[in-house]
Amino acid sequence: MTDIQHRQIDSNGISMHVAEAGDGPLVVLCHGFPELWYSWRHQIPAIADAGYRVVAPDMRGYGRTDQPPEVTDYDMPRLVGDVAGILDHYGSEQAVVVGHDWGAAVVWGFAIAHPERCSAVINLSVPYRPRGPRRPMEAIKELVGDGFFYQLYFQPVGPADEELAGDVRTSLRRMAYSWSGDGFPHAMKQKPAAGTGLLDTISDPPEPPDWITDDEFGVYVDEFTRTGFTGGLNWYRNIDRNWELSEPDQKVTPPTLFVAGERDGVLAFIPPDAMDDWVTDLRAKVIVPEEGHWVQQEAPQAVNDAIVSFLREV
Repeated sequence: MTDIQHRQIDSNGISMHVAEAGDGPLVVLCHGFPELWYSWRHQIPAIADAGYRVVAPDMRGYGRTDQPPEVTDYDMPRLVGDVAGILDHYGSEQAVVVGHDWGAAVVWGFAIAHPERCSAVINLSVPYRPRGPRRPMEAIKELVGDGFFYQLYFQPVGPADEELAGDVRTSLRRMAYSWSGDGFPHAMKQKPAAGTGLLDTISDPPEPPDWITDDEFGVYVDEFTRTGFTGGLNWYRNIDRNWELSEPDQKVTPPTLFVAGERDGVLAFIPPDAMDDWVTDLRAKVIVPEEGHWVQQEAPQAVNDAIVSFLREV
């Protein structure tokens, strides 16, 4: 059984908790919302056994990594800088960088800012798309009108933070089910924005999911009970700021693998084929049948096979 070590490292001015295993070329695994390093628990042993040194941090604002106080402490340049700081800590000029959900957005940003440091890119669930012509929140407001949309609800500090932290187990249980292949899209409820919270729009599972045990789920409950959700929510509060700080028409050039669940709701907004003109060395797009947004946890063997096969080719 692969031995996973835990340590605190200094990166980009903050203390980051990382889980690491194996020896060889560096692979960095970046999780999304609302997750932890633990979301990669199935991938760490498989990648380490394939001959790599795997490092999975709690990203900025999560778990045992620092949670800086200002909303602007979570903009994309800082998140990209955290990844660069991890490479620096391990003395690696290059690494394979892997992301899921918001972690994928960070990895796309890292590949654009530091292509020379990416030996390869592997991203899950969130396809790449270049900067649009309008502020994202403005475009979303026009699209949804008076309807509820979670990214708009997350913008002000306070309401979402308090709602999700009020009953951590229920919050995580509903998000895990409603955005999984078991729940999406029928677990989602359309509601007006006024007077609606996130938990009003997502459902409890009719039975416990078969892709996460009670003990595994408890790891998330314990950590988010301790930390709250504000660190992760602050990433959303920088969406427009990230738009302001970015440039249009930027391409991703390192060798790239994309993996997603067939029932991932993100794909309805950003079709994977939209990447074709912008990711110049896209080696493969792997869509896992019947799985949802938590694809590396829902279908770990399929994801591990895709990742290890890709690593052997680059």
